[in-house]
Amino acid sequence: MDFQNKVVVVTGGASGIGLACCREFAQRHATVAIVDLDAKAGRRAAKELRQSSGRVEFFSFDVSKSAQVAAGVAKIARKLGGIDILINNAGIQRYASATTCTEEEWDLVLGVNLKSAFLMSKHVLPLMIQRGGGAIVNIGSAQSVAAVSKSVHYVVSKHGILGLTRCLALDYARENIRANCVMPGAVDTPMLRWSASLSDDPEGTLAACNRIHLRGKMGKPEVVAHVVAFLASDLASFITGAAIAADGGILVPVGGAAFQQGDLPADKS
Repeated sequence: MDFQNKVVVVTGGASGIGLACCREFAQRHATVAIVDLDAKAGRRAAKELRQSSGRVEFFSFDVSKSAQVAAGVAKIARKLGGIDILINNAGIQRYASATTCTEEEWDLVLGVNLKSAFLMSKHVLPLMIQRGGGAIVNIGSAQSVAAVSKSVHYVVSKHGILGLTRCLALDYARENIRANCVMPGAVDTPMLRWSASLSDDPEGTLAACNRIHLRGKMGKPEVVAHVVAFLASDLASFITGAAIAADGGILVPVGGAAFQQGDLPADKS
């Protein structure tokens, strides 16, 4: 899994899973383009990675805006010589049901979480085709195939990411381009901790995030990054259109982990 002479673009690359992906690829000798709206965090991340790794550049633009994506992708390609791998990771979380979600919130979440992946793919694909192929890894969620209450816009956006992944895999296979979706469970990121802070009992919420996984602990960003790097590598050359759950087993128990561990009749078999 060496990415020497490969250019990797990571959206939302200044923190959380995105930053872990940037670290993983940089350590494996890739040229890394960090894309993030947070200029301060992006510059800090690029500086950190340059100290221990190869070439890392930061690019700040809004991945949910078509004109900015077109200009930003062109700038990356000019500066770094092309694009071989795209990691669509940018995402935000909001909470609402269908009746409480505003149109503005819906557009915001769908724009950042789903439209951005479409726009980035749209503008990166021709560059990959010019280089004879490439790999796209979209960061979905366990909520790409399941749902959490009062998260309608987030759940729909992550279901959409899986659908987009499969369409890209199908439409561009003959161009030697693979597309796959990684579906994390709860991962200890700044976004998750922000979500926990909204509850009346943030520490209790974090404890619950640990309990819902089969081994009793939530994931770390770097464990997701390992899976992302594998899917982007030649070792995964026969994997495309796949939904890979890196979720600590959160999707396994019927009724959820709490149901499985509750006061159920003992198995007498």
